[in-house]
Amino acid sequence: MVSPRGGDRSDEDRAGHEDEAAIDADVESTGSVRGGDAPKVDRTPDRPAPADGTDPICRVAVWATGVFVVASILAAAWPDTFLPLSVPVDLVLFAAGCVAFLWAYAVAIGRSRYETVTMGGLFFLSESVAPPPVTRLLRGALGVQVVVAVAAASVRPFTALAFSVLVPMLGLGLMALWAARHGRFPAKERERGD
Repeated sequence: MVSPRGGDRSDEDRAGHEDEAAIDADVESTGSVRGGDAPKVDRTPDRPAPADGTDPICRVAVWATGVFVVASILAAAWPDTFLPLSVPVDLVLFAAGCVAFLWAYAVAIGRSRYETVTMGGLFFLSESVAPPPVTRLLRGALGVQVVVAVAAASVRPFTALAFSVLVPMLGLGLMALWAARHGRFPAKERERGD
């Protein structure tokens, strides 16, 4: 196709791509487009996106679950030696889960003014709230916590190892915190009077 200037359309496309490359370079170097009409683009490569399961919440879930599993296995196998280690671990993880749960609740209340935050989406990552890798990781951590807690309490009933059943609160709290901070919820429809 011929343009009014006499050149063909491919010249215009090349010029458009060169302009886009210049804008991208300007955004990367200064954080904004000349004129200040575009928002700052965060292109930091060392900052993982929350969609890939490597964000801090997912890492805490993995590491805390690992510590809990090791402490519970050791306490179940050698209670006299490792039970004094297992109980504080269980209580600290339970307390961290309570804090994460309350933090998630507070953040979700703020988001609920503009988005339709569902209970299933917030606390169990249902309805495509989180990407599949994050959903699998956080649900898997909760599942491992539940299985290990029940197994450990069953192996040594009527002992202090029963505190392990409190630890799945951490899994619930971290799932809720991830959903409250990064989850995708549909926007609320505006009321007719607005």
